[in-house]
Amino acid sequence: MIAIVDYGMGNLRSVQKALEALGAPAETVADPERIRGADAVVLPGVGAISDAMAELRRTGMDAAVRDFLPTGKPFLGICLGMQMLFEESEEHAPGEPAPRGLGILPGRVRRLPGGPGLKVPHMGWNTLHDVRGPLLGEAGGTSVYFVHSYYVESADRSVVTARATHGLAFDAAVGRGNLDAVQFHPEKSGAEGLAILGRWLRAGGLAR
Repeated sequence: MIAIVDYGMGNLRSVQKALEALGAPAETVADPERIRGADAVVLPGVGAISDAMAELRRTGMDAAVRDFLPTGKPFLGICLGMQMLFEESEEHAPGEPAPRGLGILPGRVRRLPGGPGLKVPHMGWNTLHDVRGPLLGEAGGTSVYFVHSYYVESADRSVVTARATHGLAFDAAVGRGNLDAVQFHPEKSGAEGLAILGRWLRAGGLAR
């Protein structure tokens, strides 16, 4: 069973429909024990990282995600789900402490710069570059769909598997072992997004 982590925030149904379209049944799951026992886990998300992390901690699903990763089974973070894998974020009001993420990967979440002709949030299609690795190795030069105001700055450059540019070049995807995560929305990225999800499923033995 592919478990989509349900913590009350995120585009759960669109992710579920995309996986089902590829022949991989998935369920939205709010039970930490079912996360731990899943065949694969998807951590999606939209909204503020502080709210998302507070809900993960309240439900115990932060610990369930940490417990799942050493199993070696496939894990995919999407958008805010990628940002939460890192240590801390700049997404907070002045004078407030920086929100802490799951701390699975070293690095920080920073705000995208604005400026003439640069809208924040960065919303729409953008091209991937500096692409490598099995998940995205065929996606160099491909446009995918983004919706975000913050970006990841990974402290470990070896895990970065793709970048994109909006005012600056930012980390658009990371991968380490059984963990993959993308800043963009594959479930909203048309045929190429489905191809990326299909490669993730096949690499994990979840689909043909």
